[in-house]
Amino acid sequence: MGAVSSRLPVFPWDRLDPYKATAAAHPDGIVDLSVGTPVDPVPALIQRALTEAADTPGYPTVWGTAELRDALTGWTERRLGARGMTHHNVLPVVGSKELVAWLPTQLGLGAGDKVAYPRLAYPTYEVGARLVGAEPVVYDDPTELDPAGLKLLWLNSPSNPTGRVLSKDELRRAVAWAREHGVLVFSDECYLELGWEAEPVSVLHPDVCGGSYEGIVAVHSLSKRSNLAGYRAAFLAGDAAVLGELLQIRKHGGMMVAAPVQAATVAALGDSAHVAEQRERYARRRTALRAAFERAGFRIEHSEASLYLWATRDEPCWDTVADLSKRGILVAPGEFYGPAGDRFVRIAFTATDERVEAAVHRLAE
Repeated sequence: MGAVSSRLPVFPWDRLDPYKATAAAHPDGIVDLSVGTPVDPVPALIQRALTEAADTPGYPTVWGTAELRDALTGWTERRLGARGMTHHNVLPVVGSKELVAWLPTQLGLGAGDKVAYPRLAYPTYEVGARLVGAEPVVYDDPTELDPAGLKLLWLNSPSNPTGRVLSKDELRRAVAWAREHGVLVFSDECYLELGWEAEPVSVLHPDVCGGSYEGIVAVHSLSKRSNLAGYRAAFLAGDAAVLGELLQIRKHGGMMVAAPVQAATVAALGDSAHVAEQRERYARRRTALRAAFERAGFRIEHSEASLYLWATRDEPCWDTVADLSKRGILVAPGEFYGPAGDRFVRIAFTATDERVEAAVHRLAE
């Protein structure tokens, strides 16, 4: 029973529990800037769509309703600049983390295969590789990888944890290299609508992919843009052949997005006003926290997009975590995202205005 779990690292967030307890003991309560979970209300129009679809006793389909597929293709064309999208170019998934963790399994990868991802990265890329016994490989520049045995290349822009945004030229070069070597590209773009000092671009943009989706798939989520982390609403867009194969596998596995969530997704993707409103909230919190941490002696690197500040005080990350926890502030150690982050912390600005104000006050003390 323990054979598979033994391949995996210790679940990183469990290691943060003692510091969370320290922060929670603060007289004014914890300011949790660690996980990055949304705290603001689900927009009313999305709640209405979910409620109106609540009486759906039958099974949903894995491919989703025609209305959902219309919403996915329409949004990718409007927002990402994709061209000629059809229903065969999209696939709903049960949250993006599920997809990331189980993608190598669903692609049929295994021992002898390699999965590559950025040196500083969301830890689930590595987990997905280890679940199937594939070799996880990190990179600074994907075009410098050894393509031998490399089956899956993860791109991530805007980056979690650093907030770095890859330019069109960088994305185009990575896609061209992967195509040259027959490597499948999955681009995690879940923070694309949260650019602050840079404008993130999708691999589906014609300036990147040349108008062809061959060998590329983009991963998108509604968790952050629409406060739908609790709904588990995400989707894939790109190569129809790859998505068709995943669709067949996911049908057998019963990986179905709940029917009310499908309806909510249609409503969410059809409205941009709530996205702009949420961006304004995050922009205010980001500005306040960045200034407060910089005044407290931190240096912020990258962080031009996403929901995080990538910060350092040029000391071991766990020392920073411990010190901040004594002030009732919880942040994520950069080590969670790879050894290269061992002197950084990731600071989420997904906290209420009141909690952000509390953190600003405590950092000034």
